[in-house]
Amino acid sequence: MQKIMIVEDDPKIAGLLQNHITRYGYDVILTRDFSKVLEEFREVQPDLVLLDVNLPSFDGYYWCRQIRNHSICPVLFISARSGEMDQIMALENGADDYITKPFDYGIMMAKIRSQLRRAYGEYAVRTEESVIEAAGLRLYPERLELMYNGRSIPLTRKECDIIGSLMERHPRVASREALLEKLWDDQNFVDENTLNVNITRVRKKFQELGLEDAVETVRGIGYRLHASWAEEDGR
Repeated sequence: MQKIMIVEDDPKIAGLLQNHITRYGYDVILTRDFSKVLEEFREVQPDLVLLDVNLPSFDGYYWCRQIRNHSICPVLFISARSGEMDQIMALENGADDYITKPFDYGIMMAKIRSQLRRAYGEYAVRTEESVIEAAGLRLYPERLELMYNGRSIPLTRKECDIIGSLMERHPRVASREALLEKLWDDQNFVDENTLNVNITRVRKKFQELGLEDAVETVRGIGYRLHASWAEEDGR
């Protein structure tokens, strides 16, 4: 049974969420001590986290960063804050999605199931591990890991999906529409700016590998892997 951890300091909302999600066969854990969110996370090892923004001691952005230092499990923010900057901050701090209150339970469950499929659906038995290779890069989708020149970095599921699309299309352009379709089941729930935020995070990942200007913006069309390092190496 997959475990969902709810970090919500309003006991009424937390209880309603627990009751509803439990009906779908998930094991739901409610956080009680909001000063030890990471400690509880590491103990519970949930498959997905629902995280409020406004919390005692530290806000949800802080706890999302702490979780990201230890895990790449899906994190969905649930918040009454509906401003664009709030959603951008959530994504910048490692969230996979953002649900505003009051939320529709049907949409919420669809987003939860979608994130769980993307994070764990690929863990079916395989005869061999899949790998995507391009321009000296090696991407392991099941591991959520990107390698270059003997170095490796962990990725979130969305970062992995974007990088995979760029590598598969290299040296062609991956359109914005194709990337949105790859990342989300229903584009009606997606703000165009959300893709921009995730592209920024992908660029930072390449920089961690020492690869600058790795993602080129093709105005009006989409993005392309600009593998200047491969040209220098003759790859």
